[in-house]
Amino acid sequence: MHIWVDADACPVAIKEILFRASQRTQVPLTLVANHAMRIPNQPLVRFIQVTSGFDVADNYIVQQLTPGDLVITADIPLAAEVIEKKGVAINPRGTLYTESNIRQRLAMRNFMEEMRSIGQVSGGPPPLNQTDRQAFANSLDRLLAKHLG
Repeated sequence: MHIWVDADACPVAIKEILFRASQRTQVPLTLVANHAMRIPNQPLVRFIQVTSGFDVADNYIVQQLTPGDLVITADIPLAAEVIEKKGVAINPRGTLYTESNIRQRLAMRNFMEEMRSIGQVSGGPPPLNQTDRQAFANSLDRLLAKHLG
């Protein structure tokens, strides 16, 4: 298993949870983004900076992904591609994307995007809170325990 992070929009608190989990479980972690970021000096943590552009980081992750890898992303189309390649995807709030829920999530995302484009809806999800961070940590621990067990 390898953990991949769609790091451009991943909250700092989630990255910190991932750094600790990687060190604790010895599972490699790679953050992919189109802007520079600091990572801890840990042997299993890597950062890949890709060029700017639409879905460049997402495409890199999909190309590198192997079945069973874990991807952290709030990007629903990326999560759909991960599932298609037999990977596992969770969002920074700890929600597991599955074959049974990804189509509904894609449809809702597309609907909300359309509503935003015509001015019917504005804004995005609320800021990450402590409950969200805990839900993410719990989800991550379950997935890592399943992999390592």
